[in-house]
Amino acid sequence: MNLFAEIRALVLKNLEAMQSEGALPGGLDMGNVTVEPPRDAAHGDMATNAAMVLAKPAGLKPRDIAEALAARLVADDRVVSADVAGPGFLNLRLAPVVWQGVVGAVLAQGTDFGRSDMGQGRKVNVEYVSANPTGPLHVGHTRGAVFGDALASLLDFAGHEVTREYYINDGGAQVDVLARSVYLRYLEAHGQEVAFPDGTYPGDYLIDVGQALKDKVGDAYVGQDEDVWLEEIRNFSTDAMMDLIRADLKSLGVEMDVFYSEKSLYGTGRIEAAIEDLKNKGLIYEGVLEPPKGKKPEDWEAREQTLFRSTEHGDDVDRPVMKSDGAWTYFAPDIAYHYDKVQRGFDALIDVFGADHGGYVKRMKAAVSALSGGTVPLDIKLCQLVKLYKNGEPFKMSKRAGTFVTLRDVVEQVGPDVTRFVMLTRKNDAPLDFDFDKAVEQSRENPVFYVQYAHARVNSVLRKAAEAGIDTGATPDLALLDHPAELALAGKLAEWPRLVETAARTNEPHRVAFYLYELAGDFHGLWNKGNDETGLRFIQDDNHAASVAKIALARAVAIVIAAGLGILGVTPADEMR
Repeated sequence: MNLFAEIRALVLKNLEAMQSEGALPGGLDMGNVTVEPPRDAAHGDMATNAAMVLAKPAGLKPRDIAEALAARLVADDRVVSADVAGPGFLNLRLAPVVWQGVVGAVLAQGTDFGRSDMGQGRKVNVEYVSANPTGPLHVGHTRGAVFGDALASLLDFAGHEVTREYYINDGGAQVDVLARSVYLRYLEAHGQEVAFPDGTYPGDYLIDVGQALKDKVGDAYVGQDEDVWLEEIRNFSTDAMMDLIRADLKSLGVEMDVFYSEKSLYGTGRIEAAIEDLKNKGLIYEGVLEPPKGKKPEDWEAREQTLFRSTEHGDDVDRPVMKSDGAWTYFAPDIAYHYDKVQRGFDALIDVFGADHGGYVKRMKAAVSALSGGTVPLDIKLCQLVKLYKNGEPFKMSKRAGTFVTLRDVVEQVGPDVTRFVMLTRKNDAPLDFDFDKAVEQSRENPVFYVQYAHARVNSVLRKAAEAGIDTGATPDLALLDHPAELALAGKLAEWPRLVETAARTNEPHRVAFYLYELAGDFHGLWNKGNDETGLRFIQDDNHAASVAKIALARAVAIVIAAGLGILGVTPADEMR
């Protein structure tokens, strides 16, 4: 049940009737007609821009269209009033039975209330985290992991067929550095004193890997040249790091459908196939790039390279895919990887990157546009930095990691539920301050607590109702929900299906967290009103029917909170401790 969609359908039906009767010309594009909450709740329950967007193509004054439309809309039993405001906006007030019906719909559908078929089963690939397999995940990866996972759940809730994917960056030089670092820990496990040169990974997390390597091969690599052990230790170390990363993700409640290895692209013809596809489209050529803008680097020199004509697909400059020495650039395997995604039949691609990948957006979008012939959209979401605080001070780096705060550090401090919710209290492209003390504080300023407390309060009501002998499973007489505060809370529930579709359409799961905070606020507000106005209390002494109806409203709130938290990957709290 999407009440906003239903009222929009009512508006469109009446506009079409006006066309049939000659009050409006035919052939008007109704695509931009919206029905949404008014900016000021005092103006009504819903507002439509129909008259404003149709006036110019219809050759009529907006107010004339709005007044004619208003007269028609009030003939519907659901619409109590339709008032023209300003130049031609139309504010609608709906009958109480409409809002009461929303409560009934939530109870009937449970946590499926708000599910949408908007996605129509379209296959969407969401790639996120994709950290280099050189160590444990850090706090920046944590934000990307939470954002990507919540976005995948949101898209699934909105009717898409979603694949969660992790791209293992195991094809570059950084994995050689990992192997050398593990070799040093391996020698250490054999009792040797070692020093970690600059550029290697000195974190304690490799101690166990070095010992595991010793347990496997004994002293076979001690004193051996690098060409003897590098490849095997590379593979051994990558597997160990991916086991660590999988465990980190699991501690956060994140499970991937696909782990895709960059290394699998090399020596298999996949890179060559992707470049050949672009070549057949006339998008690969030999050329010389212009020097970088601004101060020219001292080591820059003009040289012929194999270039991708990415400017034909929206990029600022063409991009090299092969170096002058015949080696692939780092961009080439990324092209091949996304070519593989296109070949797998996805209808849309989403990549979740760290903030330091901003310069990579246009070239990657250009590549996907070229590879798919413009048929597969790629949305790239950048997650900004996270600053950690504890006791009013910046939270220091992890000794285990050596250089950064790990995902596991964060989860161990506050738990996975708090971690996930806090990471979604800001839009992904806005910096986030994560204060460990505030994250567990029991106050309205802590959105995690505030939302969980609302869910726990409903469960408290249900327990008290059971003690009082109230049958909360009885069919409620929802007509008894007639107080403006109760109807307003039902109205907030009605926004949930629309919110789901809007958040899914924009790939913005933080909207779910924001909505839950607002819903919790409205629920707590009604609860507090009951302290002064006994008729608003959820349990009414000596009035079983009223109690059942009011508890039904509370249950509906808990259901929607549970559904929203489910999308965010957070477990609803039955009680607060």
